Amino acid sequence: MKFGSLLVTSAIAVPAIALAVISQTGWPAAAPPPSGFASPRTVTITPGTLAYRMPGEFLKSERPVDAPKEDVRFRRPFEIMAYQVSISDYGQCVADGACEAAEGASDNKGALPATGVSFRDATAYASWLSGRTGETWRLPTDEEWAFAAAERFTDDTLGIEETNNPAARWLARYRSEAEAAKGRDPEPKPHGHFGANSKGVYDLAGNVWEWTSTCYRRASVNHQGDVESSTDNCGVRVTGGQHRGYMSFFIRDGKSGGCAAGMAPDNLGIRLVKERPSLFAALKAFWRSAAG
Repeated sequence: MKFGSLLVTSAIAVPAIALAVISQTGWPAAAPPPSGFASPRTVTITPGTLAYRMPGEFLKSERPVDAPKEDVRFRRPFEIMAYQVSISDYGQCVADGACEAAEGASDNKGALPATGVSFRDATAYASWLSGRTGETWRLPTDEEWAFAAAERFTDDTLGIEETNNPAARWLARYRSEAEAAKGRDPEPKPHGHFGANSKGVYDLAGNVWEWTSTCYRRASVNHQGDVESSTDNCGVRVTGGQHRGYMSFFIRDGKSGGCAAGMAPDNLGIRLVKERPSLFAALKAFWRSAAG
């Protein structure tokens, strides 16, 4: 009995010790990527809470209203690319036959971000990059993008409630975004042009909007502001930028059409999140590194 108790105690204590070490030293380094392919630089976003306004169209008594807010808690850190995917990086995916050529600029002088890419292009690139690095890359959710953007995330509230004119909110959004766009140069700029935000992520909310995995939502709320029902339209995805965008998944140039609300983005680009290993994989890597 005592022996069994010792086994149980050890089974609990050993992983706990390993987790304590990992929490202090960080996750063990991943195995070298295949063919020596360099993994993109990332920024670690530490845990915290975000007062998050939901994306999409929200109706109260069949009239459009501001979306409700909710507190989103990020319990674990996550890693996001420090810069947007560049033309040269995306070009390697094209050269490998895994991505379609982008419709944006092809001149790579100054490490320009890849633009003229659709949601489908972005997911194809994530799949290719995962295969080349041996890591798991994916598009961020809108919640993750907003949390990483910090002070550069724009709350898209309009403060217009239960108007009898459905076009009033659309016009108000358009005017707000048009005012913010005054003097904006839509030409893509080199990496770092728009600087880093408070979390060390570069060029967020510049003039390249970034695809997220979040679907467009149409929801009904009650008089208390709580969501009663909702329908997701995954043919339209949320994009993060100077303002929130809603774009059809096959669109590569926002200005050509496919924008579901407000002004179209200047450019569409890619920034990915790198998945951290599971607890089991982290423990396995810990024991492998500890064994020498």
